Amino acid sequence: MTRTLTDRGALLRQRARAERRGAALFLHDAAIAEVQDRLEMVNKAFTAPALVTGWPDHWRDVIGGATIVPDDETLALEPEAHDLVVHAMAMHWANDPVGQLIQCRRALRPDGLFLGIMPGGTTLHQLRASLAQAEAEVTGGLSPRVVPTAEVRDLGGLLQRAGMTLPVVDSVPLSASYADMTALMRDLRAMGEGNAMEARARKFTRRAVFERAGEIYAQSFGTEDGRIGATYDLICLTGWSPDASQPQPLRPGSAKARLADALGTNETPLRD
Repeated sequence: MTRTLTDRGALLRQRARAERRGAALFLHDAAIAEVQDRLEMVNKAFTAPALVTGWPDHWRDVIGGATIVPDDETLALEPEAHDLVVHAMAMHWANDPVGQLIQCRRALRPDGLFLGIMPGGTTLHQLRASLAQAEAEVTGGLSPRVVPTAEVRDLGGLLQRAGMTLPVVDSVPLSASYADMTALMRDLRAMGEGNAMEARARKFTRRAVFERAGEIYAQSFGTEDGRIGATYDLICLTGWSPDASQPQPLRPGSAKARLADALGTNETPLRD
């Protein structure tokens, strides 16, 4: 049985609360800049784009004429209806990320482009480590508090599993500083990125846990000016819907020339 990562109801409530109070979406602004830069480097005009996001108002004008769909478990995308699908800052909360990628690939026309961007890698590793150590010291146990993040090498495999061709995954490291851990957690709530995991503890955390976590954070990740540092990695995923016009790998053994000849070296046979 597949375990559910995200409590969708809690996630949607957090996003709505953040919007009402004035969301702090500086990570989304950085992601928007990355998406626009990468699309400018693609030598292709897109006439039927779609954009998957949990923040439609913030992303609406990023891609002109794009169909905006929410990041639900089942995406409201028609098969082969789009030549570009952008999945924006939402896949880290997906209960089935491969399913999200497959749905995006099915929505693409042949030779259509998929572009995804999400937090991953070492994002908030300082906060995760500090909370875990503090909770273990104070209560003798652990509970999920920071959403797990995917690694670049794993996401490349997911693109291939979803049937994408020419997959590329890379990361953009970002950093921020805060007065203390409380300021960081306040910022996360303003992003709508609080703890919405299904397995989270459903009772109030003892104040001593957060006080100890703040001490550990400052001691381990404090900066010279008395603040604390926080890491954010934006992971960018690129893949294409299969098409016969795309470059195809050669069959093993079909080479017409020897690599040793091309390099101007002597070939040394391996022993049996």
